[in-house]
Amino acid sequence: MKDPRFRLPLKATLIAVILAVLPLHAAMAAGPGVGQPAPDFSTLDTAGEAWSLGRLKGKTVILEWTNHECPYVRKHYSTGNMQALQKEASGNGFVWLSVISSAPGKQGHVTAQQADSLTEKRSAFPKAVLLDEGGEMGRAYNASTTPQMFIIGPDGKLLYMGGIDDMATSDPADVDKAKNYVRAAMEDLTAGRALAQAVTRPYGCSVKY
Repeated sequence: MKDPRFRLPLKATLIAVILAVLPLHAAMAAGPGVGQPAPDFSTLDTAGEAWSLGRLKGKTVILEWTNHECPYVRKHYSTGNMQALQKEASGNGFVWLSVISSAPGKQGHVTAQQADSLTEKRSAFPKAVLLDEGGEMGRAYNASTTPQMFIIGPDGKLLYMGGIDDMATSDPADVDKAKNYVRAAMEDLTAGRALAQAVTRPYGCSVKY
């Protein structure tokens, strides 16, 4: 018979692991799922105009969570990678919305005027920049990093969720080496194909709720 003294540390370790993993599973379960209706939202843009999924019915929508102070975001804007994707999306009739969920006083928070200045300075090409100061939209989508991407179909169902590409670094030199998941998804959609990869792992800075 084994000495029970040697079982206690293992039992305690297992309990600690389970307790650590449970919040992660809860967070994943709380988020949206591919093939399911995307969470609705009503969020103001920098001009004070409200955007919602109902308004966008019949359109393919791309949501980009962003934070201009995050080095992972800077990687994609400094190289022009994000702007190129935005232009390609627009050219294919998709609606690209950039979302800022940084709370007041937190990294990446901007006023409407500052957000518009950033868009102009970086020659960015979103249809609109949504200011989600309270984090309601970000939490509904379980957005956890910047950048993080979601694609919603014309019927309001989620088609893609995850990272922008497969190179989880902040090095601008890695952009050209990466497999760009968002571009691949847009190509699939434009060709009328099912997405080859509908869920990938996002990377970047944590969203500053």
